[in-house]
Amino acid sequence: MKPSTAPSISYSITIRLEVPSGGSAVSDLTTTVETAGGLVTALDVAASGADALRIDLTCAASDTDHAAVIVDALKAVGDVSVLKVSDRTFLMHLGGVIETATKHPLRNRDDLSMIYTPGVARICEAIVADKEDARRLTVKRNSVAVVSDGSAVLGLGNIGPHAALPVMEGKAALFKSFADIDAWPIVLDTQDVDQIVETVAAISPGFAGINLEDISAPRCFEVEARLRKRLDIPVFHDDQHGTAVVVLAALRNALTVVGKDLPKARIVLVGAGAAGTAVLKVLLHAGAVDVTVCDVQGVVHAGREDLDASLVWTAENTNPSGHTGSLRDALPGADVFIGVSAPNLITADDVEKMAPGSIVFALANPTPEIEPAIARQHAAVVATGRSDYPNQINNVLAFPGIFRGLLDAQSHGIGMEVLLAAADAVASSVSPDELNANYIIPSVFHHDVHQKVAAAVRDAAQRADGATSQHPDEADRGRDE
Repeated sequence: MKPSTAPSISYSITIRLEVPSGGSAVSDLTTTVETAGGLVTALDVAASGADALRIDLTCAASDTDHAAVIVDALKAVGDVSVLKVSDRTFLMHLGGVIETATKHPLRNRDDLSMIYTPGVARICEAIVADKEDARRLTVKRNSVAVVSDGSAVLGLGNIGPHAALPVMEGKAALFKSFADIDAWPIVLDTQDVDQIVETVAAISPGFAGINLEDISAPRCFEVEARLRKRLDIPVFHDDQHGTAVVVLAALRNALTVVGKDLPKARIVLVGAGAAGTAVLKVLLHAGAVDVTVCDVQGVVHAGREDLDASLVWTAENTNPSGHTGSLRDALPGADVFIGVSAPNLITADDVEKMAPGSIVFALANPTPEIEPAIARQHAAVVATGRSDYPNQINNVLAFPGIFRGLLDAQSHGIGMEVLLAAADAVASSVSPDELNANYIIPSVFHHDVHQKVAAAVRDAAQRADGATSQHPDEADRGRDE
């Protein structure tokens, strides 16, 4: 029986088999995998003899149960022996996915005396004389801490620090691969805000930036705000601001495709948590005027009695038309739907009632607010958070270049001007000749997107003099006063 979902490389296995050297056994392997709903991605002869071949067959399954089904199907093929099954994802993570390395070889006593004692004492004394020399003369210059308490990991929820470590390692690998930044996974065995703040502050001298990751709302807001006030290095919450940057970049290009302008577009945003609030603030600072926000209780408006401090701010700065009721009440006539919330919230009928040339960003992961194929029946442009559809809204487009630019600028903070510059750089990575409804945002493997983001952020941070630039939330408070 074939699986209900498509095979994914995330569930890739390599099966070592022994088959007779003659006959149709090799072609039978591929047919068997495909009949079982798998996807063959490689077939290599590991060893050859007069009577038998040793084959390494690599294929993608839809999940672990489906992988077992494929293996059982291969075992049932006549004259085929299954010798070993390896899960490629687990193999890749054996011992972790990152490591440290020295920049200079230790070949003799002279090298030792300069890298370590007694020569290193001169470097210490220089930093005592000027603390800023730590950025120039130590690993701090190029180091970012990726910090999590494991309370809101991917689509897995509160899985704790040990289980969160592979994700933070992967994040560190992305920093290195896309921006040549030395990032260190720091997982904390506490979910107490005070302890998190004190711990990060205590280790901060070794880093030039802090990337907060997978910390649940609303604690993430307080952690970030307190660390920003306390530290003299940029503090960035990727789940909030990385998402906001890429959403704005994609929306700029999507509006160009449909011939609309951001200040005139009517936007409905569902999700008022960490990501939704950050997206809202970035959109408003970029020039959006007519934004209606919805949460699980419906439209956020001043007349609601269940508003916390964050939602009060939202109510005061959005919904100029005074919408009330549910998400479905707010959606008719909207130009843009942005979802950073929960699966299956809207239907094809809801999209049909939006304005002509509508844009749908259904970003809940792994199951979006509406299936992309259904949204495409009526929307002109559709984007998701998934890699198996066009127009993936992926934070990886933002955070490597943002931190590369901040480190190059030796910035002491991160302001709204940096986020807007990053969004513009991501958007401009799609040339006018390339831009269309199925390509509004570049791939994370685009040849120069990370370099463009880094250069734009560096220039913006230097213009704003990072140490005195406003943080996005501080800028928003200024708008209210």
